[in-house]
Amino acid sequence: MNIRMFGDLPVSAVGMGCMGFSHAYGAPTEEKEAVRLLRRSAEIGYTFFDTAEVYGTPENPHINERIVGEALRPIRNKVVIATKFGLRFDFESGKIPIPLIPDSRPNTIRKAVEGSLQRLQ
Repeated sequence: MNIRMFGDLPVSAVGMGCMGFSHAYGAPTEEKEAVRLLRRSAEIGYTFFDTAEVYGTPENPHINERIVGEALRPIRNKVVIATKFGLRFDFESGKIPIPLIPDSRPNTIRKAVEGSLQRLQ
């Protein structure tokens, strides 16, 4: 796989978008299978993985970051994980799917970053 510079970070020219494992494209991938596929992606040369704190299911809205973190933990020093923030779930609405509310206030950003770091390990 070709390598590109992303600022000061060398990353694979093709990144692995992780949203589809748990969000937006039909039924979520079984968790063990998602971990297997993420690890296999790294084995064949992917070093850049993209996720977001809101790529999840109604039952577990943050599951994508947790799966990515678990899958890549053994090789964490060999990969780059990008995650996104700026949206929060409107759990109070009672609606399914859970509505997203744009929110980039400093306190929300801090909470998002702290949560993402925990989930991504």
